Amino acid sequence: MRNIALRLMYDGTAYHGWQVQKTEVTVAETLERALGKICGEAVKVVGCGRTDAGVHANRYCANFRTDAGIPVDRIPLAVNTRLPADIAVVDACEAPWEFNAIQSCIQKEYIYKIKNARIRDPFLQNRVCFYPAALDLERMKRAANAFVGTHDFKAVRSVGTETKTTVRTVKWCDVERDGDLFTLRVCADGFLYNMVRAIVGTCVYASHGKLEPEEIPALLERGDRRLTGPTMPPQGLYMNRLWYDGMVGEMMAK
Repeated sequence: MRNIALRLMYDGTAYHGWQVQKTEVTVAETLERALGKICGEAVKVVGCGRTDAGVHANRYCANFRTDAGIPVDRIPLAVNTRLPADIAVVDACEAPWEFNAIQSCIQKEYIYKIKNARIRDPFLQNRVCFYPAALDLERMKRAANAFVGTHDFKAVRSVGTETKTTVRTVKWCDVERDGDLFTLRVCADGFLYNMVRAIVGTCVYASHGKLEPEEIPALLERGDRRLTGPTMPPQGLYMNRLWYDGMVGEMMAK
């Protein structure tokens, strides 16, 4: 039996997130069905993390085990003929037997895109968060930088998936602007449920003076979700980069 790692990308608009669910269409379910057809057997995929309904991925890693002998370089083209147009397998490689897309991941980067304009762009519908009120880039950058480091991030997570600890290490968190498009980038060794969207909401609150950027470390220490910013809509969020050791890491870096 082989362990195959996949690099894929998808537009999450039509899906109820990554994880297989009983009554909703998901990315994992759609991918498993397509892989099952080319492998001639039932396939179970392990994803690098749960993305919520409407969230996208520029890069995503999944792995599956199979007895099928299809050459690894033929897997992307073969499975893409059986996938809808909003999901694409970009690359595949043989992974060590112990490789697991979520447990083997060293760190992840998400980006969140805000179209800061009074008039929405129809061509960006479901791809960005449209936000008409003016945003202050410098205040947002100061707020974003306050999240860097090892903290208990309970104050910026939604109740949902239970974890052993809410402590995470954020490697970088910054905001850049290109015209009326704001992009927040945050990289960490792991993320809590809705953590990125709550970080963005807190930066937006800081932009409007509803809290001071310098208050954020104290808010994290208090751990009260009610004191930080709102959870922003899902359509602006993208899983963007992933880091692994070995051949899978090389594949994901392409």
